[in-house]
Amino acid sequence: MTTTFNYIQIGIALLLLVSILMQHRGTGLGGAFGGEGNVYRSRRGAEKFLFYATIVLAVAFVALAVVNILLQK
Repeated sequence: MTTTFNYIQIGIALLLLVSILMQHRGTGLGGAFGGEGNVYRSRRGAEKFLFYATIVLAVAFVALAVVNILLQK
């Protein structure tokens, strides 16, 4: 049973990694030195979907990690 949870957790971790890497802001290090002037910008379309998918995947990853720890005891 814990092996199944391990494989599911690895899959969610990979999806989380991809969703984080696909969120491109375009600022790079320029934002750290004041290069970006946008204070507020709304998300639209695919960017909004990626944002919410990242949140859902992160919550699922943490929940699976807790379940996996509880099952090992």
